[in-house]
Amino acid sequence: MYVIANLHFHIYTMPFVTMPLVIRPAVADDQYAISAIVRAALINPSGLDWQRFLLAQWGQDVIGVGQVRLHRDGSRELASIAVVPEWQGQGVGSALIRALLARETGPLHLMCASDRERYYQRFGFQRLDRRAMPPYFRRFERMAPVIRLLSLNHLQLIVMGRAA
Repeated sequence: MYVIANLHFHIYTMPFVTMPLVIRPAVADDQYAISAIVRAALINPSGLDWQRFLLAQWGQDVIGVGQVRLHRDGSRELASIAVVPEWQGQGVGSALIRALLARETGPLHLMCASDRERYYQRFGFQRLDRRAMPPYFRRFERMAPVIRLLSLNHLQLIVMGRAA
């Protein structure tokens, strides 16, 4: 990890390329890029506070974003993980998740489409049954059947958790 102007940067070398991928905290000027990437990924754009975000940057381009959100019930959520299409499948999302997890000390939760379950399992997340969910996530779990009916692709959302 490098410290430049009191900002912590993680430098990752991507295979077969010469320029490093930089994972860095967002600054106020990144708000538009965060919103654009999250909206393009069709992720719920509520709660996009730039101060919670880490960004993946390649040269001058922001190519991925992610945050950890704190909810009123005290639970923390890995959220808004999105990578621009040209960079998907090249480890950018994984680098963002690893950097976000490195900053966390307690339990962490997430909501995702059921077809992403195996992806998040490699970071230590497991699907939770309703009894194991914090109150914030139980509310969304109750709405999952409605969300599935209203989504064009019959999206099935699941809640996953990771111990400290």
